[in-house]
Amino acid sequence: MTEKGGPPRRIRADAQRNVDALVEAAKKVFDTTGVDAPAKEITDLAGVGVGTLYRHFPLRSDLVKAVVESGIDALAATAPGLSAAHEPAEALAEWLRRYTELLGTKRGLAPALHSGDPSYEGLSGYFLDKVGPVLTALLADAVAAGTVRDDVSARDLLYAVANLCMPVSGEGPDYNHRMVAVLIDGLRTARPGVATDPSHRPGGAASP
Repeated sequence: MTEKGGPPRRIRADAQRNVDALVEAAKKVFDTTGVDAPAKEITDLAGVGVGTLYRHFPLRSDLVKAVVESGIDALAATAPGLSAAHEPAEALAEWLRRYTELLGTKRGLAPALHSGDPSYEGLSGYFLDKVGPVLTALLADAVAAGTVRDDVSARDLLYAVANLCMPVSGEGPDYNHRMVAVLIDGLRTARPGVATDPSHRPGGAASP
């Protein structure tokens, strides 16, 4: 909430803890029970009352959106640590594996996210704003080190991984991880002497 003419009002620390607990609980419950899980199942796991849930998330779509944004934030936040701990190509590969895991967790949210509810319209832009620059930087570092091919953009990778993570009849998440591993292996194959189309240099990303 914003005071007229003033900065946004900061949420109290105890209230923020409740919000964080509710989002984490909802993430787990949605993964096992689905987005239509009873509110009490979520609040019991979070250790708060149902009234607290509805005070912070009046609509179920508010909670679903918060869960998705939390996953995006967490993915984006891993990049600096990965870059510090690994060589550029491995940092990029590990980030793509974590992106694959994020897409896997969204399967349980698919009925809500594809429902046409206008509450979710801003998620694509949120995703791009958070992960686009992160993946662009990881890819640029790996290209500069000469350890990945230079004819693939961040946008290409976001779309490719998203497509490889589409559900396949008779297959589980392990199949998707295996296909992404094949993509990562191919990405590591440098192509010396092949001219790079400027339009394919690491740049803007698009939401899958």
